Amino acid sequence: MKIEETELPGVLLLKPTVYRDNRGAFLETWNRRTMADAGLPTEWVQDNFSVSKKNVLRGMHYQITRPQGKLVRVVYGAVWDVAVDLRRSSPHFGKHVAVELNEENSAMLWIPPGFGHGFLALAEKVGFSYKVTEYYSPADERTIRWNDSDLAVRWPVDPASAIVSGRDSEAATFREAEVFP
Repeated sequence: MKIEETELPGVLLLKPTVYRDNRGAFLETWNRRTMADAGLPTEWVQDNFSVSKKNVLRGMHYQITRPQGKLVRVVYGAVWDVAVDLRRSSPHFGKHVAVELNEENSAMLWIPPGFGHGFLALAEKVGFSYKVTEYYSPADERTIRWNDSDLAVRWPVDPASAIVSGRDSEAATFREAEVFP
């Protein structure tokens, strides 16, 4: 597995070796030794899976007192995946990184605690899987508006076509949001 730094220190792009032949493909999605050698978590408390249709936009989500590290990947389809640094003490505070994750590239993104996360479904049907380092805590969950002008995320969708939940469309702006120290 190749592990690459992104423009945001700590956010890593993981590219597993994919073995393809006439039967299909095989890849390793997680290996304790590989993760430990890369300094990534080796203990996960929860695995999550979502299914989205094209233009569904989920995010920007994070947990404030029980922050989650997330290892995210696409099982089928494709997404535009975004991580935003929400640590006020970071020199990269408010900056984001965006990558396409899809079933062909089999790439994964490690998003450390202290970052907001969101994604846009690019395919007709997307299966999105992620491991987290902390249990889901509804009382701790926060959301920043996905199209906040201060974040300036360039989502590859016409904003009028984005399918967004009520919670996400009414989320706090970046300037209003409760963030990490």
